[in-house]
Amino acid sequence: MDPLGAPSQFVDVDTLPRWGHSHEDELNSSDADAERLQQDVIRSPFPYNKAINRKVILWKGDVAILNCTAIVNTSNESLTDKNPVSESIFMLAGPDLQEDLQKLKGCRTGEAKLTKGFNLAARFIIHTVGPKYKSRYRTAAESSLYSCYRNILQLAKEQSMSSVGFCVINSAKRGYPLDDATHIALRTVRRFLEIHGETIEKVVFAVSELEEATYQRLLPLYFPRSLEEESQSLPYLPADIGNSEGEPVVPERQIRISEKPGAPEDDQEEEEGLGVDLSFIGSHAFARMEGDIDKQRRLILQGQLSEAALQKQHQRNYNRWLCQARSEDLSDIASLKALYQTGVDNCGRTVMVVVGRNIPVTLIDMDKALLYFIHVMDHIAVKEYVLVYFHTLTSEYNHLDSDFLKKLYDVVDVKYKRNLKAVYFVHPTFRSKVSTWFFTTFSVSGLKDKVHHVDSLHQLFSAISPEQVDFPPFVLEYDARVSSSRF
Repeated sequence: MDPLGAPSQFVDVDTLPRWGHSHEDELNSSDADAERLQQDVIRSPFPYNKAINRKVILWKGDVAILNCTAIVNTSNESLTDKNPVSESIFMLAGPDLQEDLQKLKGCRTGEAKLTKGFNLAARFIIHTVGPKYKSRYRTAAESSLYSCYRNILQLAKEQSMSSVGFCVINSAKRGYPLDDATHIALRTVRRFLEIHGETIEKVVFAVSELEEATYQRLLPLYFPRSLEEESQSLPYLPADIGNSEGEPVVPERQIRISEKPGAPEDDQEEEEGLGVDLSFIGSHAFARMEGDIDKQRRLILQGQLSEAALQKQHQRNYNRWLCQARSEDLSDIASLKALYQTGVDNCGRTVMVVVGRNIPVTLIDMDKALLYFIHVMDHIAVKEYVLVYFHTLTSEYNHLDSDFLKKLYDVVDVKYKRNLKAVYFVHPTFRSKVSTWFFTTFSVSGLKDKVHHVDSLHQLFSAISPEQVDFPPFVLEYDARVSSSRF
């Protein structure tokens, strides 16, 4: 009500039902059912989470009349698009909005920019530009649409906004298929709430009558309202469910052509007898272009895990580690200064430094050390990188045992292994050389040829310029002392 007693045209989001509010019986599934499902091998990558569901609202109506902290306006690059969402926002916000928009000097596709809400109930308007959709540029369109949602949520987080009202960003005039766009919208919001849920209280999806049915159908895939609905939704998830932040990742489209598609690569080590690795069979580009997704999912649910299913399960396991790494306080591990990014090598690849002497293995929680490694390395490993490990002056209390290293190697995502191009083992001892040989020969594969033992910094400088590495002082002192003793 306004001060004169007339009904307000604006909608209080606190009065809107949360997602799953009408499914209380399902939400209160028995503990026995929960325990049974928790023990299943395959869980949905978007598990039932009552706390997250309470933050989500699906509402049929005009986003411009919501009293959220911010509402979203979908527009074009010049922020002058005339679509139903924009026209309603402009009409209710008043003429001051147009003046504020001119100061922004446009907005690129995938970006998010902020203005005041002026006469709206919302304090702010977040403007974004969705991509124009063409089937042959689908991957680019998916990435751009993901960026829209992710940048809006990031902006809301940075501005400490408690609630955001989303319109459907993929406007009809831009030709984006509603189903595909809704998958990206829902999974991006879901992943954000998993990682940064404490920073936002409510996310409203404001939809039209034409859009409502699609959202009603797809919301249970990403925000299941019960353990039973989670299990029922699993077979209907798309093949590409994005990475840990919802960003599109489509390995099936990365077609790679080799001289002998059915044969292993030359750099793979061959083993004799029954131990031979046959995993390459059917993994070449042409074989990856076929397959019934529904059949694959049935096999997964029946427990007959294929190689692809195992890879997906591994990805989900890594995503859980990543989510934990982003939510846990790892300041005690960070203070050790045992892992940090420095410059680039002579090939332009990122250099990461590991200082062995700064790792008090017997005094710290090694699971937290693993979480910290994942937290630091996840965004580094998306591109080629090298590791410089300073073994200088380490003692038995600093040595990472093979079980921990094997666990780390097994947990991390495939991008870590693919994009790691070299490991420079600086100032090794005879014992460490032997241990490294055994580990790379019998515990892990594909790493041995990447390890380079470096007895002096002078040898390291042939691959990485000295100004590109932030050296611990004791490493420089030790190297100078050893080098002088040789002459």
